[in-house]
Amino acid sequence: MNNNFCIGLDLGQASDYTALAVVEKLEANGASSSRNCIALHLRHLERYPLRTPYPEIAERVAALMRSDVLTVSTTNDLLQEIRVPPELVIDQTGVGAPVADLLRERDLTFRSVVITGGDKVNREGRVYRVPKRDLVSALEVSLQTGALKAAEGLELWPALRQEMQHFRRKIDLRTAHDSYEHWREGDHDDLVLAVCLACWGAMNPQREAALYVF
Repeated sequence: MNNNFCIGLDLGQASDYTALAVVEKLEANGASSSRNCIALHLRHLERYPLRTPYPEIAERVAALMRSDVLTVSTTNDLLQEIRVPPELVIDQTGVGAPVADLLRERDLTFRSVVITGGDKVNREGRVYRVPKRDLVSALEVSLQTGALKAAEGLELWPALRQEMQHFRRKIDLRTAHDSYEHWREGDHDDLVLAVCLACWGAMNPQREAALYVF
């Protein structure tokens, strides 16, 4: 049994927002499926106020992970309820390590992404070193192919679009490596990175899903 929701969590520091995005994988006919996914629907965008304490963020993420809306439920042969939470992918590049500990204390299972400037994905357990180009490409490809669709009424959709417009790719001619930066100092990219993490997680599903039996 699979859960086709994926949550991306971009963790901000003192002057940066923490943002969260939820995407759902869908088939052409609208039926959820972990295979042959051809559509990603952006269901939810959230930006926490600046300086929100990390324990509070961890509590709110845990509540969302366990919500009936995002949890898939069934029963086993013993008529016990089995609940499969959504996939959670967090940015562990900056302050992510201590926040990851807070999430583990709440018995959450997730993947941590350390964003790099390289060109290969490396994995050690549930920690992934992912080139930023891979994360951005997950969003770019979904947008360009029309695979990513936004739910109506997303309050932060205009802010996300503005962030995407201010995001640019820069090529280092000496190394041929690309980097991503803002057009102007003071621009934010928290919503973009949260959606990138969610799209990347949805396109690269983790098969070791956590099951909760009640």
